[in-house]
Amino acid sequence: MARGYVLYNSLAGTGNHVEGLQKLGSMLHSELEFTDILNIKNYSEFFSGLEADDFVVLCGGDGTLNRFANDTDGLQINNELLYYPNGTGNDFAHDLGHARQCVPFSVGSYLRALPSVTVNEKTYRFLNGIGYGIDGYCCEVGDELKKIPNKKINYTVIAIKGLLFHYRPTGARVTVDGVTRTYRKVWLAPTMHGRFYGGGMMPTPNQKRNTAALSTMVFHGSGKIKTLMIFPSIFSGKHLRYKKHVDILEGKTISVEFDRPTALQIDGETILSVRSYTACAESLAPCKAEASR
Repeated sequence: MARGYVLYNSLAGTGNHVEGLQKLGSMLHSELEFTDILNIKNYSEFFSGLEADDFVVLCGGDGTLNRFANDTDGLQINNELLYYPNGTGNDFAHDLGHARQCVPFSVGSYLRALPSVTVNEKTYRFLNGIGYGIDGYCCEVGDELKKIPNKKINYTVIAIKGLLFHYRPTGARVTVDGVTRTYRKVWLAPTMHGRFYGGGMMPTPNQKRNTAALSTMVFHGSGKIKTLMIFPSIFSGKHLRYKKHVDILEGKTISVEFDRPTALQIDGETILSVRSYTACAESLAPCKAEASR
């Protein structure tokens, strides 16, 4: 009889994973073994210990999936992989039409040939998108607030305060498949593989996972009040109508360089003091910035 191995993230969903695991147990009619994904040091050894008909359920949020995808990059996995969304934002599940704590669904095909991003000479896989600008700033502030016991975190409030008081827009050079554009007063410059990130933001509404290209949204040139007016429309995709301040660029290799360091997030995981990143669609090797022409 097939056995299920549930890999959960004890930090996902702000640590409130117990209720979700209990619900999961009632959905699957198999013997289950639960393991905290943070305790797995060698995935090759883990999968070599499974029987051919055993299955694995990844339980957590986008950060859990990102961690698993990067830790197993290059590893041939023959067992069935399912996903049980139990995080906070669950943007990956949302993109595929699934709700939080839904019946586990197959994700093996989605975790193969993921795009990569190179930041500070290190390369990562990503599922949803890369946030660079005030979204990275929000993750940076949120990470600090998480250190305060029982502190509730509202990223919308962080963004509004950042727009009004704390975050300064940057100058940016954006190179897409060798063609460079220069922008002033850039507030956001995310590159997306899916449609959603940041708990429901939709910077590139027409981006599809089954294409061999990525999309970058450049939000630029507006003052604080105008930016504050446009910003909420990113959750519905209606920001595209502000053509003077919003550009959508598509390509296979995308580099974004800011004129000062700022925080960057990859599927919600924060990297501080970043001057530039380069993203590549379905690249197996570290991608490098292309020269402009």
